[in-house]
Amino acid sequence: MWTGAAKERAGGRRERARIRAGVRKERGPNGLSLLPWLLMGLGALSHLIEGGAPNPWLGGLGLLAFNTLYIAIVFRAFDRRRRESPATWALLVALGALTFALAIGYGREWLLLFPLLGLAVGAVVRGRERLRFIVFPLVAAVGVVTYWRDGWDSLGVVYGTFISVMVTAAILALDETVRELRETREELARTAVEKERLRFSRDLHDLLGHTLSVIVVKSEVVRRLAPRDLDAALAQVADIESVGRQALTEIREAVTGYREGSLATELDRARDALSTAGIEPVVRRSGPLLEPATEALLSWVVRESATNAIRHSGAARCEITLSGTAERVRLTVTDDGHGPATTGTPGSGLRGLHERLAAAGGTLESGPAPRGGFRVTAELPVEAPVQHQGEPAE
Repeated sequence: MWTGAAKERAGGRRERARIRAGVRKERGPNGLSLLPWLLMGLGALSHLIEGGAPNPWLGGLGLLAFNTLYIAIVFRAFDRRRRESPATWALLVALGALTFALAIGYGREWLLLFPLLGLAVGAVVRGRERLRFIVFPLVAAVGVVTYWRDGWDSLGVVYGTFISVMVTAAILALDETVRELRETREELARTAVEKERLRFSRDLHDLLGHTLSVIVVKSEVVRRLAPRDLDAALAQVADIESVGRQALTEIREAVTGYREGSLATELDRARDALSTAGIEPVVRRSGPLLEPATEALLSWVVRESATNAIRHSGAARCEITLSGTAERVRLTVTDDGHGPATTGTPGSGLRGLHERLAAAGGTLESGPAPRGGFRVTAELPVEAPVQHQGEPAE
């Protein structure tokens, strides 16, 4: 049966797959979506073909230039970097000047180029502040030109120009915001996956590092005891079996994300593992009762420190001291060894513990002890924030 955490992660994977599928399917509008509006310029083209326009060749070149500028602008408008470039703004200014020139020179059918200009302006100018300074002067200028060329009958062109700018800007700005939100959700999903992988790898490192060290030490004891004391050797084999079963349970708990360590249990395990390795354990505990989250974090520190002492230090004695006040608790693990752990360079396990304790408002210090050996000191609030074991700092 799945636990709640496993179901949540499975649901998260389905959600991330759905988001990615949505990103692939819903591409949103692009430059092609604004090209059909060029049909509004058919009236000007018809005016040229029917011969009603003076200087038809000049008008034809102007219409061709208008269409070319419009197409170039709307395609650049859907690329943020190109949309904000000076070249795009220069093209927009050129389109505006050409539109006014053609409308003033030919009038009537050519006035419908103004709504097309509004589409181009709305596609490029999407910010509310910039629209405020552009749309009203533009609409006012369009109103003056259209009234001069066509009187009150051109009021629809003025309204169409205003609507073209505002609706285009609003729709494209909304679409861009939706795309950014979708990308943000996808990035958050990827980050969640990476955090879960990091949590799992850290838990496996801490769990298996300690467990395998204990199994190796006990196996060496069995090898030494077997020739002369079979009963003692079988007792160690039973311990190895127990350690293995416990490791399987803890790995399952690490996979589900619900592993909570008992500090008293971890101290007993550390005492047993150190004794088996020939290291004299000294455990002193005092101070207030701790919250489960605080105990779980300190259990990781005990486990990692004891594992390092067994594997690296070559120590004869290891002291584990727990003390505290009503607000904070301190755990100190000190050995008298001379192995690689005394170099003062924290390994990946200690680095991971440092991040976990920092996320809970605590500290972790490790390095050579004043009288030789190696010391790990952890401090935490008595009521540390609850977090999944192995979860990295934000």
